[in-house]
Amino acid sequence: MRVIISAAGTGGHINPGIAIANKIKEKEPESKILFIGTNRGLENDLVPRAGYPLKTIEAYGFKKEVSLTNMKHIWQTIRSRKDVKRIIEAFKPDMVIGTGGYICVPVFSVATEKKIPTVLHESNAYPGKAVKMFASKVDLVLVGFPETKTKLKEARKVVVTGTPTKIRKLTISPEKRKQILASFGIKQTLPVVLVFGGSQGAQTINQAVKELILHKKNEKYQIIWATGPKQYDILKEELEKHQISISHMKNVKAVPYIYNMEEMMNIADLLVCRSGAMTITEISIVGKPAILVPLPSRSANRQEDNAMVLKKIGAAKIILNHDMNHNTLSEEIDDIIDNHLELEEMGRLASSMAPCEVEEKIYEAIKKIKGL
Repeated sequence: MRVIISAAGTGGHINPGIAIANKIKEKEPESKILFIGTNRGLENDLVPRAGYPLKTIEAYGFKKEVSLTNMKHIWQTIRSRKDVKRIIEAFKPDMVIGTGGYICVPVFSVATEKKIPTVLHESNAYPGKAVKMFASKVDLVLVGFPETKTKLKEARKVVVTGTPTKIRKLTISPEKRKQILASFGIKQTLPVVLVFGGSQGAQTINQAVKELILHKKNEKYQIIWATGPKQYDILKEELEKHQISISHMKNVKAVPYIYNMEEMMNIADLLVCRSGAMTITEISIVGKPAILVPLPSRSANRQEDNAMVLKKIGAAKIILNHDMNHNTLSEEIDDIIDNHLELEEMGRLASSMAPCEVEEKIYEAIKKIKGL
């Protein structure tokens, strides 16, 4: 099978694309796979690192405001159709797959025009603009949440598969847990709250945690805090103004980035994080209670919709970004951290949303489309 995958910008778009590519190669080793992205996003690191070729085009997301920059970006995105045509005509794909985002606009406008079998994957509970734009034109839309299906009534065919992720549920022995916590300088005697905000961190979450520490509100629990590489030094300076060393805080271990995130999510008692589609999927896979702080958006509150998937079944609490501060965060943590029964129940409810055999479902679905 010859497949083009369009994926650009963030890991939330690119990683599912890579996971789909890996499954195709596993099932059909002779397959040829080509990615289309831009020269600006994480695809320039993640795609070659995964072993796949990448072709880039000049495409941008559209904004509502009228400006010269926005008009220029619209024109460049439209003009990039010529590059897409050249890539498709040279590669001759049997199928074009997209994982949402602005890169799909020029790629899928050409692919559907040429009557090439097309598949879109939408990770978010609320579908993005590109997926909604092409839902009625592509042969198949794969979605991460059942809720998404109801918002794509114009689509020809929608299949709920879940979203591919590297995180898995682990069985960690007490001794192994002790070793992992010791590597962070964390005790076993207090509950562990894992705080993270994506690969770059989340400023709103970071500021709330910083103030929580300054007000000494974490006496009953320990925090493992991934600040994000860009914000670590900023927070270090801010804490030093209060005579606090970021390397020696009581009941807190702050790091720029957590490389063993799978292990940490599995051993934590409670998660505090954003609610991107992949994060929601990972929370359900590890079966952990969470306090979610959705990233706000002017166009659509996709992360809030994602967070509601877990909140409505009782698996998570939500603090809206504009309500997030050390008081609201502390209140939510204190409300559940000592209640082992509630923590366990929230985790069990989160597990009930865990997708099974996601990549296999995706492969089986696209294989049926392949024959069109």
